[in-house]
Amino acid sequence: MQQEINMKLAYWMYAGPAHIGTLRVASSFKNVHAIMHAPLGDDYFNVMRSMLERERDFTPVTASIVDRHVLARGSQEKVVENILRKDKEERPDLIILTPTCTSSILQEDLQNFVDRAAMESESDVVLADVNHYRVNELQAADRTLEQVVRFYLERERRRESFHVTRTEQPSANIIGIFTLGFHNQHDCRELKRLLNDLGITINEVIPEGGSVTNLKKLPQAWFNLVPYREVGLMTATYLEKEFGMPFVNITPMGLVDTAAFIREVGAIVQAERRKQDLPVGVGEEENGWIEKYIDQQTRFVSQAAWFSRSIDCQNLTGKKAVVFGDGTHAASITKILAREMGIHISCAGTYCKQDADWFREQVDGLCDEILITDDHTQVGDMIARIEPAAIFGTQMERHIGKRLDIPCGVISAPVHIQNFPLGYRPFLGYEGTNQIADLIYNSFTLGMEDHLLEIFGGHDTKEVITKSLSTDARFTWAADGVKELSKIPGFVRGKVKRNTEKFARENQITQITVEVMYAAKEAAGG
Repeated sequence: MQQEINMKLAYWMYAGPAHIGTLRVASSFKNVHAIMHAPLGDDYFNVMRSMLERERDFTPVTASIVDRHVLARGSQEKVVENILRKDKEERPDLIILTPTCTSSILQEDLQNFVDRAAMESESDVVLADVNHYRVNELQAADRTLEQVVRFYLERERRRESFHVTRTEQPSANIIGIFTLGFHNQHDCRELKRLLNDLGITINEVIPEGGSVTNLKKLPQAWFNLVPYREVGLMTATYLEKEFGMPFVNITPMGLVDTAAFIREVGAIVQAERRKQDLPVGVGEEENGWIEKYIDQQTRFVSQAAWFSRSIDCQNLTGKKAVVFGDGTHAASITKILAREMGIHISCAGTYCKQDADWFREQVDGLCDEILITDDHTQVGDMIARIEPAAIFGTQMERHIGKRLDIPCGVISAPVHIQNFPLGYRPFLGYEGTNQIADLIYNSFTLGMEDHLLEIFGGHDTKEVITKSLSTDARFTWAADGVKELSKIPGFVRGKVKRNTEKFARENQITQITVEVMYAAKEAAGG
């Protein structure tokens, strides 16, 4: 298992190892410090976060390095020393100790380290309760967030003075906004604006910008919002079970699901008012107000509704697309493309294998096929086989698209720095519908654009004949074959090239000439 993890790390992973998820949650809270028990090489998180998020402050993560000297005398002294040093230097509210998948091999009693440090530390100290061999980054983040919330609420419950009082006005907690999340900060701002329009105040946002000392206030909210399935569901489920708090896990992405989200929020608020014997509005007028709000936002704030019916967007109707990413974003973008923009989804997929059943249920009937995998080579082979007009995926699918001359809109983590924009780019809510519509439209390469560039000599002036996902070098292109290929318009050249190479491979042809190209065309029925 360990060898498999290391090989994937060296190759490509859609979701990183477990300790990255724990560190993302820890560094999102205010005044929380993480101690990473790890060898050199596992301590790249600080650089990654500061680079991608463009954070002004230092990432609150310290690596307690495991080397041969530490192993010779045992890790306990070094780990406890680092915890107590950070306690004195930083005075954090909480210190979280986490091993990495590499240091977990040592099978050390880290809970004993934590217990010993907690006796002398003024900060709270906990060990991340995550199985590093069985879960990935997102699962670990979900578990760590729930563990921290449970730690503080259970401790609060043991006090005689503890009692839960709901806020006077409707309020909500937003759970699952955290560092390195895909457009999380922008989505959070849009959610706050949306809830403010509905007369709902924000009680707490966790973990990003939240304080562990305020976690005792979580049960005061009327309900919880979980915008992304990957992180937050465990916490919301715990709060529902222990404190009777309902939660909304409809992701308000796209016109249809944003409306469904608002109606669900309205129903929960009405139910809570009845429970508290508060006025529930004027029957149908309350629901009528919500429907009026949805209608006005759909028509005048979101530009996506009319744009999807415009001649520009109709040019995309029926075009083939592939969608791949985390469960939340891949499912939502699939629904938007198919239901709201009339685009044909040849394949929808996710790397969140732990949520495969939910994903299948969400996209069932909206696509030709479903792919559940965390192996990027399977995704690449699927894209090469389908040859869609556009891809909507992660940074990896963008790389694949570049090699195949297929445009790609990035809609999900993992991403590169360009997908941590400084400007306002939410994907949720009604402003999110505008951003997504732009992304979708601009991700398609329209044939006329390529053709005009070809005519005026501004594109494809070099002979590119090697773009392929395959490293197969069993054949070469003859000069007359290259010349003939260059005459084909750019927007279909890649497809002709790949079909010709496939024909050559199947027929053990080592050199592709003009005659081979014609034979391949004839064999394909062209």
